[in-house]
Amino acid sequence: MPIEVLLVEDNPGDAQLTRIALEDSKISIHLNVVEDGVEAMAFLRKQEKYAHVPHPDIVLLDLNLPRKDGREVLAEIKTDDNLKRIPVVVLTTSQAEEDVLRAYELAANCYITKPVDFDQFVKIVQSIEHFWFAIVKLPPE
Repeated sequence: MPIEVLLVEDNPGDAQLTRIALEDSKISIHLNVVEDGVEAMAFLRKQEKYAHVPHPDIVLLDLNLPRKDGREVLAEIKTDDNLKRIPVVVLTTSQAEEDVLRAYELAANCYITKPVDFDQFVKIVQSIEHFWFAIVKLPPE
């Protein structure tokens, strides 16, 4: 059974880089991608076109999203009894201390700043994969 990953990312290039980095995995990973916070919450709550999507084992969340930003999404996930156990990895370009602090205040499981270099980006995603999918015991649905 594959690890179900929800990537919330509005940059198609970063979404593609994440997909490429996960393709070489020795672990079976199914990557779902949504482009904004509204779609992320609809996916997580299995609303409308997302009625039959799998329950994600982990969420990779960008902060700077259209329609509903990542901070709002994180707050909604972590205050929803049906979603709050899903680990959320903030994966964003922001290095601002206030963003890091706010993410942890909202109960992010970790905060990672995206590197701009392709090879470094791939290494970061593979590190996330190794830690969260090979070492950590994820909560059951």
